[in-house]
Amino acid sequence: MKTSRTLRSAAAAALLVTLAATAPAAHAQTPAPGTPTTAAAPAAAPDLRQAAPDRPAAVGVVLPRPTGPSAVGRSTLHLVDRSRQDPWVPDRPRELMVDVYHPARSAAGSRAPYADPREARLLLEAAGNRDATAAARLGATRTHSVAGARPQGGRHPLILLSPGFGAPRFTLTTLAEEYASRGYVVALVDHAYEAAGTVFPGGRLLTCVACEKAQTLEDMRKATVNRGRDLSFVVDRLTGPRPAWRYAPMIDRKRIGAAGHSIGGAAAASAMARDDRVRAGVNMDGSFGDPVPADGLGGRPFLMLGTQDEVHLPGGGDPTWDEAWRHLDGWKRWLGVSGAHHFTFSDVPVLFDQLGVAYPGDDPQPTIAAGRAVELTRAYTAAFFDRHLRGRPQPLLDGPTAQNPEVHFHGDAR
Repeated sequence: MKTSRTLRSAAAAALLVTLAATAPAAHAQTPAPGTPTTAAAPAAAPDLRQAAPDRPAAVGVVLPRPTGPSAVGRSTLHLVDRSRQDPWVPDRPRELMVDVYHPARSAAGSRAPYADPREARLLLEAAGNRDATAAARLGATRTHSVAGARPQGGRHPLILLSPGFGAPRFTLTTLAEEYASRGYVVALVDHAYEAAGTVFPGGRLLTCVACEKAQTLEDMRKATVNRGRDLSFVVDRLTGPRPAWRYAPMIDRKRIGAAGHSIGGAAAASAMARDDRVRAGVNMDGSFGDPVPADGLGGRPFLMLGTQDEVHLPGGGDPTWDEAWRHLDGWKRWLGVSGAHHFTFSDVPVLFDQLGVAYPGDDPQPTIAAGRAVELTRAYTAAFFDRHLRGRPQPLLDGPTAQNPEVHFHGDAR
C-alpha cells in the first residue's frame, strides 16, 4: 500500500500499490435485512476451522467505539453510473460500492462485518504483509454498526467520505461511525478499480487497476476529477428522484458535506468546485490533484488537516496546499498534527497497531498513539461539520488549545 502525499513527480503521482497477482475464487454473499436489491452485503468471516482444525476462530481487531449519543445502522448499496465509462476499465460503466451509515433507533442486532476476508487479505498484502493470522483477524473484525437497523426520525445532514488511493472504503469506518453516532447520514464510497481489493455483487473481486495505470500528474488529476464526479453521483442517487436507499427521506438535501483521506480529500474539493450542493469540505493529508479554482469555492468552508512535517507545512514539499490555501475564499483552517503519518487520518493506525503490521513506504513512522490519532481526527472534522452544516459554535476550531498540543494552526484563518 505504497502511497505518496505529493504530486512532485510522475512516480509520486502513480501512488503504486503492490498487489497479489491472483485473487481466490469468489464466494456467495447474503444481503443483510433491509438492504436494497442492488446492494452487496459484506461476506461472512471465513470458516477458519476448515483451514486449521486445531486453531480457535480468529479474534478481530477492536475498533474504537463511536462517541455520539446515537446507535448506528448500516446499509450497503451498489451504484452504477451508466452515463460514464470507468476510466481504468473503459468497457465497464462506472461502479461504486457505498456503505450508508445513519443514526439508528436501537443498537439491537448483529454488528456488521468490517471487511470481506478477501479484501482484508489484499489490503495487508498491499502493505507488504502476508501473515495469514493477521489477515484472518482483520477479516473477523466487526464494526459497531447494525446492518439494516431502522433509522431515527427527523432529517439529517449528509457527509460523503472517500478513502485514499489504493485503500478500500472500510479504512474510514471509525470516522463514518462517529459521524453517524452524532446524527449524520454518511455515504462511505469505494471507487471501482481504485482499492487493493473490493468485493462487488456477484462475488466479483476488483483490484487496483488504477494503481498500475496512473503514471502521470495528468492521470492523477483525471482520477481526482472522476472521484469528485463519483461523489456527485452518490448525491444524485441519495437525494434525487427514485433514490437508491430506502431511508433517503431522512437526508437533508440542503446540508451536504464531503471529506476524504489523501486523494479522497482532494476529491472533496473537486466535487465542491463543480457541485454547489456540497456545502463544506475536508481534505485529510491529500495533494490537491485537481487544483482549487483561482476564484475559490464560492465562499464555502474548507478544512485542510494534515501532518506537521516537511510535506504539509506552509512552504513544504506539497505546493498544492499553499496554492489551495490562497484560493480558498470562505471560512478555512489549515491544521497540522505533530507525530502524524499520512495514514494517521484513517483506520490504519488502529489496524496496524493491533495486527503488528509495519507502515509501508519511506516516511518516518508515526509517534502519535493510534487511539489519540482517532480521537483528534474525529474531534476536529466533526467540529467542522457541526459548525458548517448545523450552525453550532465550535471553539475547538478557533485556535490552539492546551488540551490538544499536537494540533497546530497555520495561515491567516477566516
